[in-house]
Amino acid sequence: MDRRYLCILLALTTLISGCGTSDSETAVSETVQESFEIPEEPELHPYDFTLAFAGDVNFAENWNTMEYFRQQEDGIRDCIDPELIGMMQDADLMCLNMEFCMSSVGSPMEGKLYTFRADPSRAELLKELGVDLVNLANNHVYDYGKDAFLDMLQILKDEGIPYVGAGVNAAEAEAPFCTEIDGKRIAVVAATRAEKYILTPEASQTEPGVFRCYETERLLDMVRTVREQADIVIAYMHWGTEYSETLEEAQTEGARALVEAGADVVLGAHPHCLQGGEFMEGRPVLYSLGNYWFNEKTLDTVLVKLHFYGDDREQHLDTVLVPARQEAHYTRLLTEPSDVETWIQHMEGMEPSRIRIDEQGVMHDR
Repeated sequence: MDRRYLCILLALTTLISGCGTSDSETAVSETVQESFEIPEEPELHPYDFTLAFAGDVNFAENWNTMEYFRQQEDGIRDCIDPELIGMMQDADLMCLNMEFCMSSVGSPMEGKLYTFRADPSRAELLKELGVDLVNLANNHVYDYGKDAFLDMLQILKDEGIPYVGAGVNAAEAEAPFCTEIDGKRIAVVAATRAEKYILTPEASQTEPGVFRCYETERLLDMVRTVREQADIVIAYMHWGTEYSETLEEAQTEGARALVEAGADVVLGAHPHCLQGGEFMEGRPVLYSLGNYWFNEKTLDTVLVKLHFYGDDREQHLDTVLVPARQEAHYTRLLTEPSDVETWIQHMEGMEPSRIRIDEQGVMHDR
């Protein structure tokens, strides 16, 4: 018999027997009640937090974004919609792709058409945007050579801005970023395979560089290892063809391999435009987050909010896509119903055309 019902039965028996209960009967009743005391519900360790991710950002002093920035009265808030900035700041972890070197030393790399270098003071812009982590696994962080690259790593360390996907050697470049939020251990792994003509050095045991993944085995081994230690594993990849919504086989097959290795979420950057998404084994994949604030082109973009919530019994993830558009050096949140509907149709229509986005912006398997 259920303990709760047994206790109720005992209480009813006492009432029926009347008020004239002997001391011995009272003692027996209390002993029985203590024996069948309802145990407390076990603690379920609830959690509820949001991780936010954005695509390519460029603070290079010689680039048109910063030329526009220097003309604005309210700085970065005249470049990125304050409502978007508020969402970035409110996230428990905010990460974007830092598509530039940050240093005051070095020279442009020979053989590169575009080289990007920001002044060290631009670290303050990252802080103003609420950035907690930068992805350095890309093809522009080494644009001004080794000295500038190492200088950038030190600047980020000094400013208290963690990075992932690059380092002073392979051990640091390949290491995941790890943190804990609401009792959940979170790991972010980042790697790049973006260059057709490879110029950005790969980190070695003794030399600095990025974490490359043209051959994927080291990356997959890292994800498998992290999977054993972390509750949530996110892979942020630099891959694909620039300004093309057509997916490469390396992206689709790479995403599947990452999911099979244990990634809970796979995100991408580098194409400088949005690409489609899908679910693999129930896990969200977004192949390219596009330009978040990178140039003057009119392009759809997105702020991805990964809302994790639940407890020891149930675990949930809502992948929320916040629609935005980069246009004339300004990235704005889309709020007009017609703009939002056009954005959703665009996102749902891109290959592999397997997702549906609801009115709250939550991504679903079609």
